[in-house]
Amino acid sequence: MSGQAGHADGAEDGRNVDELAADVDAVVSRAARTVDLGRRGFVIAVAIFALIVALLLPWVGDVAGWRVLAGDGGAIPRLFAATSTLIGIVVSALALATQRWWLAWVCAVGGWFASVDGVLAIWSQQSTPATGVAGEGPGAGMILAVVATVILAGNWMSAAWSRG
Repeated sequence: MSGQAGHADGAEDGRNVDELAADVDAVVSRAARTVDLGRRGFVIAVAIFALIVALLLPWVGDVAGWRVLAGDGGAIPRLFAATSTLIGIVVSALALATQRWWLAWVCAVGGWFASVDGVLAIWSQQSTPATGVAGEGPGAGMILAVVATVILAGNWMSAAWSRG
């Protein structure tokens, strides 16, 4: 009888080891798909908040950023409003909440694209229109949005590269 009990205990130990190995594999797989943001997470959250505030401030003349997003204020500022809102606020908040590595890369690449859009949007507000009179310049909201977008892009790039 003692031989049978020892055999049963050995089979149970084997199953426990298999279950433990499966649990370890699941944890390793989950860790491979995520990124640890650490202090960057706080900086990213503050930059997202700054982008939200920037949408409430003037971008083009007296036109607020949310109105530029809705279609007022010109094509280049509208493109920047769309990319900074989509990548800088929506996707960044999703990536911050889920900490998915692939979303960190989307935010990094999209953030740099939005940053270039932002610089072009500022340039478009300083350029000379067809009348030969210089533009009024970018509003405080647009400048804040560009700075926040560059900060987001840099932090997401750093987070995406740090994995591995």
